[in-house]
Order: sequence, then structure tokens, then C-alpha cells
Amino acid sequence: MRLINVGFQEGTRYFWDERAASLEDQVLQPIKDHIEMGFSAENGAPSFDDLVNKLSQVPYYPVLFKHVYGDETVNDERIKESLAHFVRSLQSFDSKFDVGMAATGNFIDPFANYTAAENRGKLLYNTLPSAGGAGCVSCHAAPEFAISDNIHNNGVIGSLVNPVVFEHNNTRSPSMRDLTNTHGVLNSPLMHNGIFSSLEQMIVHYNDIDMNNQILLDPLLMQSLSSGGFEGQKLHLSNADKIALAAFLKTLSGTDIYTNPKWSNPFKNP
Repeated sequence: MRLINVGFQEGTRYFWDERAASLEDQVLQPIKDHIEMGFSAENGAPSFDDLVNKLSQVPYYPVLFKHVYGDETVNDERIKESLAHFVRSLQSFDSKFDVGMAATGNFIDPFANYTAAENRGKLLYNTLPSAGGAGCVSCHAAPEFAISDNIHNNGVIGSLVNPVVFEHNNTRSPSMRDLTNTHGVLNSPLMHNGIFSSLEQMIVHYNDIDMNNQILLDPLLMQSLSSGGFEGQKLHLSNADKIALAAFLKTLSGTDIYTNPKWSNPFKNP
């Protein structure tokens, strides 16, 4: 999951299944996970205390901790706080969208720095399905384009290893900022199981959501039937609409996050 602008998201829970109640709770879990980074103390693996001792013996870490905390003590609380502060520093607010938003002053009016397709995509994004739009704004509101903690299943239920298993607890989403890099290439596969490899595939999913086994589908992605009951949303987006929506989403990516040396590898020689 992308870490861009997590300090500005409305939602305060982390991981796809929202099991971490804060960023401080989240940052150490991958380190302590037996499969991921391995400091689990399971089956002969080193413990987190072993990691703390190892960091304490690296000459520059006690110096850095003393600079921040007043003494050289390296412990789990300080590691956790430092990591959380660094993650919150990963900010991206120099996108084409930000330039247009600053000049226009609102999200509704066309942006002068946008192409016709990008403005069309922005309109679709911000218009509810009942009015002919895609309604993305209902879950991913500007200017951060993240979601709150009360959004439920989006119709993608498969796991990474089994795309057809009924797994409905992965309801978190990162911000939709910086979906693509400076070359317009998708930064990573989309959804918790990486099932979509393009923005267009993701848009097709939301255009026509299958209700099969979707008993926990978020109500915002459902529509009522004239005969009673509900079905997954049917947006009826044209091919031109889908292209325009993808074009708009690409305008949410900045450049500073990729080029600013403050986020570069501190161990790499200049």
C-alpha cells in the first residue's frame, strides 16, 4: 500500500484489514512479522529486542537518537515514533491537480491547466451516478482522495493467492494520489490482491459491479431495483468516459516525491 500523505487521510486505521489503530501501531508490525522482516522470535528467529541491540551498536544511531531525544538510548518506543514521523513526512502536493485547484479555488469548475479529457474525467469523478457520473468522490473525496474508516467492501474479495476466495475484510485504501509515477506508469498493481494492472481495469470493475457473493458490499456501490432488492452499481460509462477518468486520476501524481533528496537513500553516496 502506498504511503503518500498518510498523515492527511481522514481514516486513521492502517493495513488493508484496518487492524492497526494508528500509524505508530502499524510501523513495527512488518518488522515483527515472521514472514516479512522476521524479527518475530518465532522458530529460532531473532526478536525485536535483538534488533534494538543491533541498532544500538551501530555508531551513528546513538548519535542520532541523542540529537532527537537527549540521550543515546535506542528502544522500541523511539524507533516506533521515529518511523511514524518519517512516514508522515512522505507528502505529495505538487501535482497537476494541485496547480489547477490553487488557480481555480474549487474542485467543480474546469481547470485551465487540464486537457478536455482531464476536465471531463474530473467531472465524472465528482458527479454522482444518479446524475450520470462515476461517483468516485463519495468514497475518495478531494483534496486527499483517501477514504474514511467506515467504508466497506468494494467488490474485490479474492486474496493474493486465491482470487476467488470469499475474503471481505480488506476494506482499507490508500490515497489515490500518486497512482502513477512521473512517466505515467502505474506504481503498483491495484487492490489488496493486486488483481488490476491498469487504471482502465479498475474503472471497468467499478463500472459494473457483480453482486455475486457480495453480501457485504458497501451500500455506496449498490443501487436499488424497481422490483425491490439491490444490485451492484451500473455506471454505463462509455469508452471515452473511462479514458477521461483514467486521465484525471493521472493528474493526481506529483514529481517532488520522486526527486527530493530528503526522501532518498541516506546510505547512498552522493
